[in-house]
Amino acid sequence: MWNDFWINNLENRILYRILLRKENKCDKYDYLTAVACGVVGGIVDILLVGDPKNSLLGNWTDTQVDNAIKRFARMVGWNPKETQVGNVASAIGFLERKFKVNYDQRYSSDVENIFDMSTKNHHIMSLSHSTDIVGLFFSLINQFTSTASFVSKGKIVTINTKTYELQGDNFIAKLFCGIANWFGHIMSDIAGSSGIRGKSGRGTGVSMPFYELFQFCRFGSLHVGNDRQDLSTIAVRAFQEGYDFRFGLTSAIPVVITDLLIRLIWSIRRHFQYGKPVKECIPTNKYSNLRIMLLFGNGTLCVMDAIDAGIRSGGNFLAFFMKLNLIAWFRLVALVLKEVCIRVGITGPLQMNIEAYKRINRALQSYLSELEKIDITLFKKETEKYEKIVGLFSNVKTDKELNDMLLNIFDRLGFDKPWEGNFYDHMANKNGTLVFK
Repeated sequence: MWNDFWINNLENRILYRILLRKENKCDKYDYLTAVACGVVGGIVDILLVGDPKNSLLGNWTDTQVDNAIKRFARMVGWNPKETQVGNVASAIGFLERKFKVNYDQRYSSDVENIFDMSTKNHHIMSLSHSTDIVGLFFSLINQFTSTASFVSKGKIVTINTKTYELQGDNFIAKLFCGIANWFGHIMSDIAGSSGIRGKSGRGTGVSMPFYELFQFCRFGSLHVGNDRQDLSTIAVRAFQEGYDFRFGLTSAIPVVITDLLIRLIWSIRRHFQYGKPVKECIPTNKYSNLRIMLLFGNGTLCVMDAIDAGIRSGGNFLAFFMKLNLIAWFRLVALVLKEVCIRVGITGPLQMNIEAYKRINRALQSYLSELEKIDITLFKKETEKYEKIVGLFSNVKTDKELNDMLLNIFDRLGFDKPWEGNFYDHMANKNGTLVFK
């Protein structure tokens, strides 16, 4: 059994590598295109993204987040006065009151001075304020158990809070309520508190997905001014300086531009230069040359980003960290790991199985579309007479009765018999033939 498994797995890997070799490889124009698109993304990153304190695109993304908050607040019942219609602080205040949670401690005194915390860093220290699966998990745990979980000095610290009761008559209802509370509270914090925003400040938002995990990176001795600090401290300080979810959206813009430009040019070349049908020009990751172009393009963006951050930071690692485009670097690492897995055959068989299921799905959809063309009323009329005939067979007891019934059915349905007259007389005639029409 195991031998068969390994043999089949080896065969799949060999087949997948053959397929990779048969695919179109990148030519020099593909590489030039990828690098050029990466340069475009790098220029946008350097000139328009910058760092949280000096970002032209950052102001635009902040405005878009504010607009999203106001739309969400209206969806859940915010009905401001005419003078407060465009006031994001009013919308945030409404959400803060509507989606109260038990883990929203802000000061050291709120956690019995177990660790240092302030309004500038409590959103990153509180795991339930994370905008990812980690945040959702801890939020539900904290709401169900009346606790609050924080990260302090690289360790998770959990404290008891006031008794908190989720709405709902059963577990599923309470679970839904907990998820809604988590999301609603994130929306109330994503652009800062109502108090700070009401004073025309930017406010401290929430962290990017998985950014909170930097707090466990208590290693390194990195130069920051006259001090040396570990990576976790630098990440928290960067968050306090504005490297939050909103700036993460800003950082994603050059990454998206690079990605879309590469996919667009790849599709155009494939269709107009190589004459491929439109169906084969959809830029999906199953094409190895496209994956390599994306890797080179994103790599170019990251190189430009790192060089710019290194030059403009002046040796201060905090400034260097804040100028780094973490979204671009995460994208590059993901592309590299995925390509390595494909090349060594880890994801090859799985991808082929997925493609096979997609083909099956397309065939079923085609079959379903043909079935939908059938006239159901006419089909029922045609099948009713056959159902009656089938019912008659249950009363047959002898071969003669069966033979007589079959002949009768032939006549009723208007079928032409392949013989003439009596069957036995026809078969006894040496010149007789059976004619099937």
